[in-house]
Amino acid sequence: MTIREFGPPSAPYVLIEPIGDYDPDGIEGDYNKIRQRTDAEFRLITIAVDSWNCDLSPWKAPAVFGKEDFGDGAEELLKAVLSLCEDRSKTYIIGGYSLAGLFALWAATRTDVFRGVAAASPSAWFPGLTEYLREHGMPCGTVVSLSLGDREARTRNPVMSTVDTRIREIRDILQEQGADVTLTWNPGNHFAEPDIRTAKAYAEVLQRLNGK
Repeated sequence: MTIREFGPPSAPYVLIEPIGDYDPDGIEGDYNKIRQRTDAEFRLITIAVDSWNCDLSPWKAPAVFGKEDFGDGAEELLKAVLSLCEDRSKTYIIGGYSLAGLFALWAATRTDVFRGVAAASPSAWFPGLTEYLREHGMPCGTVVSLSLGDREARTRNPVMSTVDTRIREIRDILQEQGADVTLTWNPGNHFAEPDIRTAKAYAEVLQRLNGK
């Protein structure tokens, strides 16, 4: 995995985002998209994973699109993430898009390190996720930004078509557990402006934490 950082090291907020294909020029652009939406000072750390379906999955599951099954590499990835969160004077926010958004939700139930979760179009359809969240809540008061495209459920895939129902369930589950949750609907399908959606989710969490 490749780790890159952008933003002032002195920033009180640290945003951590697992990403897929490594883009050496992408982190500055992602940083600026978030910066345009918030006055909070932050540092962005991206982790380019080696296997998207394995490294971000908390447990094994059969493929729902394509032929590649989901692995169970999230525990190892979380260890790497937590090694970046050792300065407890900082406020850490975990986030990401699609399967990385699912990883962020899961990771926030495994530790009290993360004050915020920015889950942009997370894979809420992932088998067993809602059941897991019912049994393993995240710390009370965690600020969570959920979002989904308003056309994401319009698919013939029987598993992925449940995504809007599942994300509403996740919102309700986390609210009942005491998390501070919002759910935002974006225009378009799953592939529409993922960088903008992710930036909006991080900025929302930053604004809500910075206002407290």
